[in-house]
Amino acid sequence: MSRISEERVLVIPTDVFREAGYFQGFCRDVERYVPLLFQPRHFSFRPRREVEHDASFKQLIPYVVLAHDAGSSVRVFHYTRGKGQGESRLHLKRSIGIGGHIAQIDASTATGSAFEEGMQRELLEEVTIGTPFTLTPVGLINDDETDVGRVHLGVVCLARLEEPLVHAREADILNCGFASPHELRNNWDDLESWSQLALAHLF
Repeated sequence: MSRISEERVLVIPTDVFREAGYFQGFCRDVERYVPLLFQPRHFSFRPRREVEHDASFKQLIPYVVLAHDAGSSVRVFHYTRGKGQGESRLHLKRSIGIGGHIAQIDASTATGSAFEEGMQRELLEEVTIGTPFTLTPVGLINDDETDVGRVHLGVVCLARLEEPLVHAREADILNCGFASPHELRNNWDDLESWSQLALAHLF
């Protein structure tokens, strides 16, 4: 059995999300949802192979969008997901988000939040950022219209880069670079659904 299928990942009951206020798509109201959803009493770490198809839980996923504002224009980091990335249902889709599951190891190594620890780990594993940046939570994504979305809840953070200096560290971060939101919209159908939602609401 693969390491990914054996991995235990952070989830909350879907009912907790629904009680907080159900939405479909992108929601900017971080202040409303994060304090409610991130209460430790709602957290558990469950085998990924079990929750990938169990819509009674939502896996909490950091989704970091890297952008450089050059004054008159914004450039957004984008890439193609290779076949070696964990979520097979997203292979070969274009993405503007860096992130992944919060694993049980993140809770054991965290000096603060397991979510923050996992988000920083994912960034370090997937890309090298060669410039200072600020990181701000800007929204949440829930997409129950796709098989992937039904079992995940994205916490979108915007990384504002001083310079457009980002390079792939993982072999499965393919064809990466920066593009304007307009250029990304020209290839709309190639984007995964979360990237479509983030692009439409952030830029």
